[in-house]
Amino acid sequence: MRKNRVELTRHQLREVAFQVSFSMLYSEDVTIHQSIENVLDLYEGQENSEIPQYVELVVTGVKEHQAELDTLIEKHLKRWKVNRIAKTDLVILRLALFEMLYVSDIPHKVSLNEALELAKTFSDDESRRFINGVLSSAMNEMDSSN
Repeated sequence: MRKNRVELTRHQLREVAFQVSFSMLYSEDVTIHQSIENVLDLYEGQENSEIPQYVELVVTGVKEHQAELDTLIEKHLKRWKVNRIAKTDLVILRLALFEMLYVSDIPHKVSLNEALELAKTFSDDESRRFINGVLSSAMNEMDSSN
């Protein structure tokens, strides 16, 4: 018997998206849907039903726009290159910037704050400050060009 998934909050969906994106850095032979199912199974301990639309949108979008997102990240780094960023921080930056660029119903400030929450859970204080600096710079540029 298949159980229905409990309704996850947007923050929990972001955590799932982070975990899926991070795991895909190391499992290139696994499809996006398989990765999402694997994380949801661990996250909720339930049988599969449907994949949350938001998770699929963000994970797929980050993968499709990775080069563009990395270029934007690098533009806002000071004396760093994308390949030197900790993988956890890079995934958080990509997720937040994807939301800022492509998910119109989420204010930029919310994406920034959620990225900082992800950093609290999956990274450390130094990384949180780093993520805040990069995203604040990118957000200010986006907001001033609108």
